[in-house]
Amino acid sequence: MKTFGGPVLFLDRSDINTDEIIPAKYLTEVKKDALKPYLLEDLVLDGFEPDGSWRGSAKVIVTRANFGCGSSREHAPWALEVNDITCVIAENFARIFRQNMFNGGMLAIELPCEVINEIFALSKHGDIICNIDSDKKKLEFLWEGGSKKIDFDLTEFDNALVKAGGWVEFADARY
Repeated sequence: MKTFGGPVLFLDRSDINTDEIIPAKYLTEVKKDALKPYLLEDLVLDGFEPDGSWRGSAKVIVTRANFGCGSSREHAPWALEVNDITCVIAENFARIFRQNMFNGGMLAIELPCEVINEIFALSKHGDIICNIDSDKKKLEFLWEGGSKKIDFDLTEFDNALVKAGGWVEFADARY
């Protein structure tokens, strides 16, 4: 079973679209792994280095509203998946992107704006780790000298998809 959680990458901006998650020029790739080095390559954000120096150290992304807007292609969640991103936490997601996350066995957790603001405030403590329990629907953010627990909503079906490893694995086990 996949473990969820780990080091957090903070992307403090709303409306990060699928072209910024994985640029369209790489959509001709036929294998998911080929997308790996290009994740967030075109993201313009103060304090963020699109060179990928963060890659491999982040497992959870915390961001603002409307993450994954733009086209409905699956390549954007795939690029997250092959970079071992197990969860994106945001105010909300583009509908198809959100479902593609669950279909790929990843968590897309929606939290109110004020809670997202509280999580961003934690970044002042330096490196943050997020532990995730999808069964108990709890997040725990940890830093040197402190922690914060947050509840989240997750449907039984979405949790079943995630626990199975995604839609294909879910369907194979049941049909």
